[in-house]
Amino acid sequence: MNLMIENIENKKKEAIHRELDKVRKEGTNFSGKKYYHISLKEIKKIARKLQTRSREIEILALQNGVIPERYHRNLGILSPLEQVKMLQSKVAIIGAGGLGGTVLELLARIGIGKLIIADQDIMVESNLNRQLLSTESNLGQSKIEVAVKRVKKINSSIEIVGYSISVDSDNVKRIIEGAEVVIDALDNLPSRFVLQKACRDLKIPLVHGAIAGFNGQLSTIFPEDKGLELIYGRNKDLPEHGSELELGAPTITPAMIASWEAQEVIKILLKRGKLFRNKLLYFDIEEGMIEILNL
Repeated sequence: MNLMIENIENKKKEAIHRELDKVRKEGTNFSGKKYYHISLKEIKKIARKLQTRSREIEILALQNGVIPERYHRNLGILSPLEQVKMLQSKVAIIGAGGLGGTVLELLARIGIGKLIIADQDIMVESNLNRQLLSTESNLGQSKIEVAVKRVKKINSSIEIVGYSISVDSDNVKRIIEGAEVVIDALDNLPSRFVLQKACRDLKIPLVHGAIAGFNGQLSTIFPEDKGLELIYGRNKDLPEHGSELELGAPTITPAMIASWEAQEVIKILLKRGKLFRNKLLYFDIEEGMIEILNL
């Protein structure tokens, strides 16, 4: 049975290779080097013809040096095989507000193949100042429904699963199970600690981000790290919210932290660069101050 499945898969790959050879085009990149590329239109055409996923075609193309045009500008920072790794990865984002919505957008555009997003809230007018997913036309709609629709419009090759629920100790493991990295884009401290415990139990790295006014912070926490306890103290001694209720959440701060969070995801997946592990990145953009604190 396994041999039969393997033969079918090999025949499908051979068919995809033949189609790629027919439609690939030669181009010149910004450094003057020649390369082969394929358009989104041609990828979708092959997917329909062979009744397979567009992402599978993109992966096989990249493995054979044919670059999907949508990822052309990723080259230079990502090799074709690193782009394959992005497409084969799964990331969970908990929270779909100012942080989570922007992280979702960035990861969808760079090509993370499988995304999970969870948030129980609906869109309200106070989201419009900073939340990338919010528009005047989607007020009152579920943030998750909006998030899923947006990702499908940005990158139809991506699989996205949305949970319109508040994470708690009973459901969080089911939501994040199978993810290679989890993003903390939550807005309350108890839920952050619940998420951290689940990540520890499932041995998944957690990227923590938080904002308050013009201040933002970020830290990457591996399962064996002390993590949030070193930033906030013990969970049982904490209030539900930090200073963000008093200082507000202006437009720029969440966009900056979300960008850092997305970059940490890429570094974890590719095992390259320096992580903010056992460190806290802290900034005050009004004062133009950035600090990196050892935890």
